[in-house]
Amino acid sequence: MARIKPQALLIQSKMQKRPPRIGVVTILFCSLIVLLILSSLIATSRHWSQRSRDQIGTGLSNYEVDEIADSKKYDLPGYVVLNTSKGYITIELFKDGSPETVDKFLDLCQKGHFKGMPFHHVIKNYVILGGHSQELGGIEDWTSKTKLHRRLPISLKHEAFMVGTTKIKEDGKAFQLFITTAPIPDLNEKLTVFGRVIKGEDVVQEIEEVDTDRHYRPTSPEGIINVTLRQEI
Repeated sequence: MARIKPQALLIQSKMQKRPPRIGVVTILFCSLIVLLILSSLIATSRHWSQRSRDQIGTGLSNYEVDEIADSKKYDLPGYVVLNTSKGYITIELFKDGSPETVDKFLDLCQKGHFKGMPFHHVIKNYVILGGHSQELGGIEDWTSKTKLHRRLPISLKHEAFMVGTTKIKEDGKAFQLFITTAPIPDLNEKLTVFGRVIKGEDVVQEIEEVDTDRHYRPTSPEGIINVTLRQEI
């Protein structure tokens, strides 16, 4: 029997220990299986995540959102007390009828916008106008139209002592405050009504009686000293 040389034995031993080669096809097949598993996991995760969001959103839209909105609305102050140069005027706010205007009015109250605000026009048997800007225009036109519309039907919103602001869009800092002193049939054409005077009608009438010039501007300073917000009265 022929003897195997040591060098040949070493080579033969190394060949026996070498692991078998993995084919390219096998590698590609395994990679494809891994990708499919990962894709399936990602799709499943997205599905359950979206379903959870939909359930939460549906629950809030059907019940909780309305409840939160209502609670915020009714947590807002429902009354405003104007301390004027003639006395106190208490206003009930129409939070349901004019929510956006009431929100803006309350925001301006909290920022002190109405503190020191003058009543720059007083038109007897019509309205008292307050604001920091006197450029309303058409005051005489307002009064002439009112005389023509006195026979129109009167609704609750057109009664005296309604509180509103002009429908003309102004910048965020401007806010004209109107208090009617008589029924005004065409009120909807001019104002957004957001409240009514429930106490202090005599103060409104006292302001209405002040002397004015021919442009309906008071000859002596009249205005709002400060404002108090109240949840109840």
